[in-house]
Amino acid sequence: MSDEQAAAAAPLAARMRPRGLAEFVGQEHIVGPGTVLRAAIEGGELFSMIFFGPPGCGKTTLARLIATETGARLVRLSAVNSGTADVRAAIQGARETRALSAAHTILFIDEIHRFNKAQQDALLPAIEDAVVTLIGATTENPYFEVNSALISRCQLYRFEPLPPELVEQVVRAALGDAQRGLGDKGVTLADGGLPFLAEISRGDARVALNALETAWRSRAAGGGTVPVTLTVDDLRDAAQKSPVSYDRADAHYDTISAFIKSMRGSDPDAAVYYMASMLAGGEDPKFVARRMIVFASEDVGNADPQALQVAVAASRAVEWVGMPECRISLSQAAAYLALAPKSNAAYKAIDAALDDVRREGNQPPPPHLRDASYQGAKALGHGAGYRYPHGHGGWVEQQYLPDKLSGRRYYVPIRGVERKMAARREEDMRRPAAREADEHGPGETE
Repeated sequence: MSDEQAAAAAPLAARMRPRGLAEFVGQEHIVGPGTVLRAAIEGGELFSMIFFGPPGCGKTTLARLIATETGARLVRLSAVNSGTADVRAAIQGARETRALSAAHTILFIDEIHRFNKAQQDALLPAIEDAVVTLIGATTENPYFEVNSALISRCQLYRFEPLPPELVEQVVRAALGDAQRGLGDKGVTLADGGLPFLAEISRGDARVALNALETAWRSRAAGGGTVPVTLTVDDLRDAAQKSPVSYDRADAHYDTISAFIKSMRGSDPDAAVYYMASMLAGGEDPKFVARRMIVFASEDVGNADPQALQVAVAASRAVEWVGMPECRISLSQAAAYLALAPKSNAAYKAIDAALDDVRREGNQPPPPHLRDASYQGAKALGHGAGYRYPHGHGGWVEQQYLPDKLSGRRYYVPIRGVERKMAARREEDMRRPAAREADEHGPGETE
């Protein structure tokens, strides 16, 4: 098969790759006019870099265009099926090429996060000596998956999913291009077809183009030239379903963060949606349940003490029932926590108390609160002067904090049930002390 025939047989998404920066769509913040990278490409002064972002947003394409625009030799490796020997061979080839023709080599490594530490370390000397310019591409967050030594030698660029209007622009180009696309096939889209492709693509241009090509091939019975109009149903059948993109590094942290912040912001709809994203992406439901238990104390607290019970009950349901049924219990708990009144008073109280303990040490309790149950304790003054609250109607004024911290407040009620509880305590403090029922109550000095 000739190169021309091979190109014609390639998938539509591959045929429609941009041939120059002028055709490159999206990522204006990275390679748009006036950016550092654009100036470096135009000036031929390149540096090593790592592209990270979701599939289909232009990482590989931009690497190819950089090589084309700068006249550099491009060597491509995939970390999926390459090892240290391949890296060393590529670096040696770059040295020999530079010695023979002074040509510079761009070493493009796709899915670079799949390289282990030793394989990543093998790149460092060649980068430092400018033997190669590294362009790594990854769908994972490099801060989690790439060695810090390699990151420090590279400029990081985060690629964003293509917005719907740019996906539509890519699809229009494919429909109108007679040389590389479907422009000579008589293919048109019915009303709603273009927005549908943009929606199901989720910012991945390849998804849209693959669905378009699959729908055309199924309707045109082998790609004939008979005009065909593709409906939304045709495209939906070709696409089958929207992909669930959920990696256990980046999306794991981003989605759980959004889930917690949505509950904290009292938005049950957003909270349930992010929970659905995690569960559909294969997240462990026990992890989701654990985070809700923490949230119930940290963000709801005693504004609604029942919130902790609800979260713990949902966690038990996960253990007893499992997926898929436990999703209902998790949803119930998430909605409850989102709608509950919010208070971080308990969270702030323990942190403030811990700060004092770390700063000033654990201060001894005042003598009247110390244990007086063992022989000789009373001789030490333990329990002397302790006033038994039940002998005073349930509350009596006395010092409980250590002398050095007397008067310090850690727990400051904010709203909900805790405010009612605080109001009841303030009412007790204002009323006259009741006459003691007994001089010595049970546990009075213990």
